[in-house]
Amino acid sequence: MPTWRTTLTAAGIRDPRLRADFTYAARRVLRREPAPYLTLRLLAAPELVPWMTAGVGFMNLVDDTAETGTPRQRADGLEALAERVGEALRTGGGPDPLLRAYAHAVAVRGLPESWVSRFLEGAAGAEARFDGFDTEEDFQAYLDAYAWPGLLAFTGLQYPGGPDEAQAAGWRRFVDAAQRVDFLADLAGDLAEGRLCLPRAALAEHSVTREDLEQARDTPAVRALLAAQARRARTALEAADGILGLAEPGLRPVVAAMTELMGHQLTAVERAGAGALQRDVGYGLAAPVRTLLRARAGARRGAPAASAASTAR
Repeated sequence: MPTWRTTLTAAGIRDPRLRADFTYAARRVLRREPAPYLTLRLLAAPELVPWMTAGVGFMNLVDDTAETGTPRQRADGLEALAERVGEALRTGGGPDPLLRAYAHAVAVRGLPESWVSRFLEGAAGAEARFDGFDTEEDFQAYLDAYAWPGLLAFTGLQYPGGPDEAQAAGWRRFVDAAQRVDFLADLAGDLAEGRLCLPRAALAEHSVTREDLEQARDTPAVRALLAAQARRARTALEAADGILGLAEPGLRPVVAAMTELMGHQLTAVERAGAGALQRDVGYGLAAPVRTLLRARAGARRGAPAASAASTAR
């Protein structure tokens, strides 16, 4: 694995202040989400790593601001953040080294700023004021407003000039699957925090109440609800199978690892059944290690790991 200094140089980042800004962003990501950081460092082409790391850091910053404090505090925090982001994008300056690094990444990679503004608007609306979903259509609207722009504010940095229409559509399919798996895997924790992330119409269809889920009742109706939601997630994951071909070659090992681990986590959810209401479902230690080793070997051979839909079951 190249040193961080070599990685910055490979990306053409030579200005001392910018190198310090990207180093700050990388350390922030490493502290908050070591797994994505290490996956990028191990698997991505070195010239992409600083851009993608700054993207992860920015995505995390927006998520944290949208989810922290009272509704008023979240709104005020996001308004202030949007002003700081706007200044960084306009001038490349500002007091926050993470935002300076991200703004530089957006400028150099040519990511349309519309994805950034859509993400911030979605954070202030769909995420900060989140109160669950009545229907599947509400879930899809949440993806369009918040999850999809947020993902492209990060993954869009892989493409010089930003994603084209087909690439953006591919990541829309990917985020549909990723969000479904995430909501199922984190069901217990979300319920404990007062968030119900399954459509209320789906509960009514199976004659399940919110209290049934909060009390982790292992009933036939609850199991049927969770199984149906897992099938939807599996279908969405299969629909996202083509994302590997839409990724830039230097990022394909990372995308292969992401999709494979998502498939492993969904399999764990399916096996847990109603147990997913008692504790959040991870994918353990063995699966990530095997996935990273296989993806690393594939990257060295120039051939990414197999897709999640074909390997995760």
